[in-house]
Amino acid sequence: MEKPLATSAEDCERIASAARKAGRIVGVDHSLLCDPYILRALDAVRSGTIGDLVTVDYFRSQSYAPYPGGPLPPQYREGGYPFRDMGVHALYLMEAFLGDLVDVQAEFSSRNGDPNLLYNEWRVLVRCRRGLGQVQLSWNIKPNQNVLLLQGTRGVLRADLLGMTFTLRKMRHMPELVQRAFNSWNEGWWVCWQVPGNVLQVLRKKTLRYHGLQQLVAEFYASLSAGTPPLVTPERARPIVEWTERIAREADRGKAAHLARFPTMLTAKILVTGAAGFIGRHLVRRLLADGQRVRLFVRRQPDAELLCNPHVELVVGDLGDPAAVDRAVAGTELVYHVGASTHGGTSAADFQCGTVAGTRNVVESVLKHGVRKLVYVSSLSVLHATLGHGKTITEDWPLEPYPERRGLYTQTKLEAECIVRQAVEERRLPAVILRPGLVFGPGGPLLTPAIAQPFKGRLLILGSGRTELPLVYVDDVVDALCQAAEREVFDGSTFHLVDPEKLTQNDVVAQFLHNTKQQLAVWRLPRPMVYVLALGVSTLADLLRLSAPMSVYRVQSALARSTFDCRAATERLNWRPRVGVRAGLAATFRPPDQFISVQEAPTLKTKKFVAGPYV
Repeated sequence: MEKPLATSAEDCERIASAARKAGRIVGVDHSLLCDPYILRALDAVRSGTIGDLVTVDYFRSQSYAPYPGGPLPPQYREGGYPFRDMGVHALYLMEAFLGDLVDVQAEFSSRNGDPNLLYNEWRVLVRCRRGLGQVQLSWNIKPNQNVLLLQGTRGVLRADLLGMTFTLRKMRHMPELVQRAFNSWNEGWWVCWQVPGNVLQVLRKKTLRYHGLQQLVAEFYASLSAGTPPLVTPERARPIVEWTERIAREADRGKAAHLARFPTMLTAKILVTGAAGFIGRHLVRRLLADGQRVRLFVRRQPDAELLCNPHVELVVGDLGDPAAVDRAVAGTELVYHVGASTHGGTSAADFQCGTVAGTRNVVESVLKHGVRKLVYVSSLSVLHATLGHGKTITEDWPLEPYPERRGLYTQTKLEAECIVRQAVEERRLPAVILRPGLVFGPGGPLLTPAIAQPFKGRLLILGSGRTELPLVYVDDVVDALCQAAEREVFDGSTFHLVDPEKLTQNDVVAQFLHNTKQQLAVWRLPRPMVYVLALGVSTLADLLRLSAPMSVYRVQSALARSTFDCRAATERLNWRPRVGVRAGLAATFRPPDQFISVQEAPTLKTKKFVAGPYV
């Protein structure tokens, strides 16, 4: 049976009792006990190779599979699941090396990482009958590791289960400095010797994936044939289950207390998704400055400023979780759907979850609860950029026919916009779609790949630097969002948001260098060289079966010289950039303590939102 066998001692006894009544034999999956490197370590300890064993340290870091959306998996639902999943391995290893467990004390905390995993750092002190052990479990440390360190009175043994190496440092009758050098050389030699041998063992299928598990299964059937008990019986697993559950349930209670801090009775009529993101943060500040009560949908607990604000309601959850989204949307009258995955290093599943599944969940909940208005933030990247080279692009411009060539951001933003459009056409979703250009401002990105990238003390510009950029300042985008919410445009109307003042890559880089006082050389990579580089990168990625960070088509789209027609936003939303790109750049470079707050800045006030029937 899969570890940890059960989640209580009582269930362990029920399983054992049921097996006895049925005449069955139950073995428990403590698979690391059959791992070849753990077996070598056990043999070394028993033979006295490292003297008397003093302490055992176990380090384990890993990542869970990306969450594509849908019902939350158990690691996100339960605060103690990570310890039930990985801590059980650590505890039975401690028992194997140090004897029966006497006491287990744990500390668990959260670091920036997977926002859905509340406790992603664990430190455990394990007191056993013959010594003391320490455990570190992490879902943040990279690369992943699975290392056992045994420290004795005459040596230190290290077993790397992922690297498949086994090294030993021993006390030797040598001068101290010579002994240090010899042990380091000896460790390096053994690693160099073992790695090619282990690769050969894998190729010959002498070492298999999950080798310990496969060996455990083989030994289980061998014990059945011999009429002997299996390696790990329910009775032997029971103490491990008891200690695992003591720690895991403490984390469960911690998560329950954490969630209890957030309100369950929600009354605010305005919801902002992606409220912790760049545009979302500025939008929330504007709404609060205008006296609105706002409900925020976030993945992590925000700053104390928002947490303690009486005009703010918080719903913590993931856009991919339909239950969390539904809880956030229920009872609102206006939803600003700003949230999406934007980071270049994010996995395909993360983009699918945050952008596509998130938008689908928001749309379904808006329809289910009869929300009056949905303001959806899309992107200019959904348009067929290469077709628009040298032309003026309006809102009815063709959509990108090859989104897979443009990258995950374009793929998922296009799919999400199509979800909104389809719901407008087929199910009368009251939505308006806004497509801002390259949004910049304080606290947000400026030197994006479309403008310039730092590279070894230089700024690298793709092309001549004369490509005009579709820039728009973040406060001007917020103006458009608020103005759209006040207009009768919730019929799927679409609006481009780009500042009419044209700045090139060279202009922005010059402003950056002038304001930051950085002495950086600027390199401009001619277009033919950019295309050759993109072709080489995409070809190599194809050979390695990886996702290419750039391609010829993607570069062509990014460097297309187009003009975006924003007359629809001017005429129907009464939108004009209030700040503008030059003043926006000056504000972006201003030191944080000199930022003009939303309350101090001259703002275009939004009307107080009052719930009522949609007209």
